[in-house]
Amino acid sequence: MSHPFAARAVLVATPLAIATLAFATPAVAKDEGTDARLIFDARYRYEHVDPDNALRTADANTLRTRIGFQTATWSGWSGLAEVDNVTHLGPEHFNSTRNGRTAYATVADPDGTEFNQALVKYSAAKGGVTLGRQRINLDNQRFVGGVGWRQNEQTYDAALFQFRPTQKVALSYAYIDNINSVFGPDNDNANRTNPANYEGQSHLLNAQAKLFPALTLTAYQYYLDLENVAVTATAPLGTLSSVTTGLRANGTHGAWSYAVELAQQRDWADNPWSLDSHYALAELGYAVQKVQFKAGFEKLGAGDGTGNRAFQTPLGTKHAFQGWADLFLTTPVDGIQDRYVGVTSPLWGGTAQAWYHDFIADRGSADYGRELDLSYAHAIPGVKGLSGLVKLATYRSDAPALTVDTDKAWVQLQYTY
Repeated sequence: MSHPFAARAVLVATPLAIATLAFATPAVAKDEGTDARLIFDARYRYEHVDPDNALRTADANTLRTRIGFQTATWSGWSGLAEVDNVTHLGPEHFNSTRNGRTAYATVADPDGTEFNQALVKYSAAKGGVTLGRQRINLDNQRFVGGVGWRQNEQTYDAALFQFRPTQKVALSYAYIDNINSVFGPDNDNANRTNPANYEGQSHLLNAQAKLFPALTLTAYQYYLDLENVAVTATAPLGTLSSVTTGLRANGTHGAWSYAVELAQQRDWADNPWSLDSHYALAELGYAVQKVQFKAGFEKLGAGDGTGNRAFQTPLGTKHAFQGWADLFLTTPVDGIQDRYVGVTSPLWGGTAQAWYHDFIADRGSADYGRELDLSYAHAIPGVKGLSGLVKLATYRSDAPALTVDTDKAWVQLQYTY
């Protein structure tokens, strides 16, 4: 289990934090017990990974069980505590990153038990403060998220300040003292790229203005001090420490939707490498009744110098981007461009998705390969709160020095009380 949330987090003073406390008006007190609730969630997953290399095919059966309690709200104050347990069921024919089964392909779901969240929160009409271990999901989670697809969720030991001066403007600042990664809670067999906890003091600033339905603007600056993590196994520690500054515009107009985003990433804190790389996104969607079509282009640029200095997203929910096969969790040294199309549609009372990705290098002429992703989700009839999911990912490589042909499949059942 990671170290306790540092008390100094509550002492951090920034203009945004001060504004949050100064302008937040008292919330109306509620009767004790009004919002109190028990938390129970169980998620079973079978994951199959078949890479075309020397690694043995992985077959993982895992169960994540989450129990917790949300208190009532009194005079704006509330509390939350929840504990997660991840258990491996049956033979461990996979590399969890902790079980030493390195002859098998990786399924990054180590077993163990720890507090997933443990926090106190104050909410008011124009803002609030959350202190402790918590989820932080910003925007579409491309840069900061909870990696909720993995069985061990990524959470943050942090102080989060939020201020909403109007209904259309939202400001937030987070001071992060420790990050509980998906590779925890134990650190046995960890290496330089997958510690259980990312150590260092980070700062997240995010400002969003919903000007009208066709335009929401979001400006952000994320200072990441990740002192005990390396971008690759051979790189120095601290090479993921960076400051990312960006602007995102998105909105809808009739049946159309869009998103455009630009960002720059530079080195920060004690990063031994100089960084300078860029990010770009352009996405267009069109809805026909309840069927949503999307096409997009995403670029994570290459950097200059020796070693991998490409644009990285170490805190992002990366499974949602660049294909479900997760072949590019670390951006290659020459960067990557992802050209994709997809459709999401109701089907037989559930939801079906299909996505196609074409990957090329951002620098040079390398063709990385293509990927097809399919999924179907459906509530299980007769059992309230029970749902099922089937997913497939097929990746075909054109860059054997970087990636190999890989097939993945998942079957999942989840019950939420």
